[in-house]
Amino acid sequence: MGLLEGKKIVVTGVLTDASLAFGVARLALEEGATVILTGAGRALSLTQRTARKLPVVVDVLELDVTVPEHVTAVRDAVATKWGSVDGVVHSIGFAPEVCLGDDFMAAQWSDVAVAMQISAYSYKHLADVFAPLMGAGGAFVGLDFDNTVAWPAYNWMGVAKSALESINRYLAKELGPRGIRSNLVAAGPVKTMAAKSIPGFKKFEDVWDDRAPLGWDVTDGEPVARAVVALLSDWFPATTGSMIHVDGGYHATGA
Repeated sequence: MGLLEGKKIVVTGVLTDASLAFGVARLALEEGATVILTGAGRALSLTQRTARKLPVVVDVLELDVTVPEHVTAVRDAVATKWGSVDGVVHSIGFAPEVCLGDDFMAAQWSDVAVAMQISAYSYKHLADVFAPLMGAGGAFVGLDFDNTVAWPAYNWMGVAKSALESINRYLAKELGPRGIRSNLVAAGPVKTMAAKSIPGFKKFEDVWDDRAPLGWDVTDGEPVARAVVALLSDWFPATTGSMIHVDGGYHATGA
């Protein structure tokens, strides 16, 4: 029996088969889950095409976290198909180009607001959509890049990740009395479409494997997928509000 046998899992953020979320969806299916993917805007067709690479046919629903009306529409669609949800994976992030790069001061609030809404507030948005369909034992898991330090080039996306980490703690506090958990997986750098949009990403690649005590392969998202699936399972029943590092141990080392 798989770790997620019989569970119904919603996975956001699949763009290509290199996406961390794709690895999560594939492993969740292998571990016995039923899966629905969500996509948004112009990327929806890309999600639909990539979904065909999964081992079984899965539904793809449109969920744009900037469109309030999608809350009710997606909740109703999932309720009709499944009746309830056991787990949700948050893998949503975006920042305008000016929010990334070498000049932290260049971004204006209108730019930062977009990054914050899509990359951080969207986690609470998913709780609006799916928490009403969850019972005790349900789990939200978000993919993160630990922002307890300032990173080169990451800039306002880093600030948004700090907000995401705070939202995770408050969701844990809010949903815990209902038996619903909320945790983040702070992944090391992996070559995905999202990573390619970050100027200076190669700086992370160049140092991570040397600094990480366990080493690190920027082409392998499997360790991240395993951690997410474990947190979605019943094997972490008393863990919430946490950020689990899957980075080869890089976060624990000094210079």
